[in-house]
Amino acid sequence: QVQLVESGGGLVQAGGSLKLSCAASGTIFSINVMGWYRQAPGKQRELVAAINSDGLTRYADSVTGRLTISRDNAKRTVYLQMNSLKPEDTAVYYCHVLSSSNHVYWGQGTQVTVSS
Repeated sequence: QVQLVESGGGLVQAGGSLKLSCAASGTIFSINVMGWYRQAPGKQRELVAAINSDGLTRYADSVTGRLTISRDNAKRTVYLQMNSLKPEDTAVYYCHVLSSSNHVYWGQGTQVTVSS
């Protein structure tokens, strides 16, 4: 079985920072893409940022310049450094992993709340 364990969510004031981590454990032969999605109340889940095995990144327009995704392949861990947070960043953040064999895995979600 594969597990994605997220950490780092919490409550922060607008303008503050948080760093999310997601570690993959279990049997995954090879990880292709790692990323973060978020879902705010009453809204659809949306891609925040993703990074592939070559280090190429992709960001939602709303977070470009404020959030940075990175990964440690040896630790099978993906990070999301979030700076200059805004109230509209409030959501449950989900870790997402796509294996090289096209299996998709999701974390349990971690709450990020940004107060104004």
